[in-house]
Amino acid sequence: MKTKTPKESYAISTHLVLPNETNLLGNLMGGRLLHWMDITAAIAAHRHSQRVVVTASVNHVSFERAIKLGDYVTIEAKVSRAFNTSMEVFLDVTVETGFTGERVKSNDATYVFVAVDQVGRPIEVPQLTPETPLEKERYDTALTRRQLSLLLSGKVKPDAVPELRDLLLGKNK
Repeated sequence: MKTKTPKESYAISTHLVLPNETNLLGNLMGGRLLHWMDITAAIAAHRHSQRVVVTASVNHVSFERAIKLGDYVTIEAKVSRAFNTSMEVFLDVTVETGFTGERVKSNDATYVFVAVDQVGRPIEVPQLTPETPLEKERYDTALTRRQLSLLLSGKVKPDAVPELRDLLLGKNK
């Protein structure tokens, strides 16, 4: 199976925040943003694996600033690391104020997808070779994010990942 680069999975979407997507304060509802992010991330995972993909988890979402009615929301997604059947997708969200054109990073997130075959069984995905310094950093830290997610979900025991256990307990070496 051919190794791929993050740029081969790159997906981008842009959305205009409309009145029916806002709360009483005129801010984009978080659930709508998560929906847009899930679709953009799924496209990136599909481009990497060339398979049907399912969302396995949303491991991190930061809401750093409110997104207002009339703003343009741009979501960029790339696979940051591929494991056996799963892929972590890193998303960057930028908001452009509709009135001034100012662009500001608003959010980021990591989603995990699993590639599946015709009957829904997990299937192997291509490995990933990062190219840029940012891609390499995200690739390197993806393993820690995965281990932490598995630990917090109870899918692995703390002793299976002692370096994370020590980190969580404040016993950094």
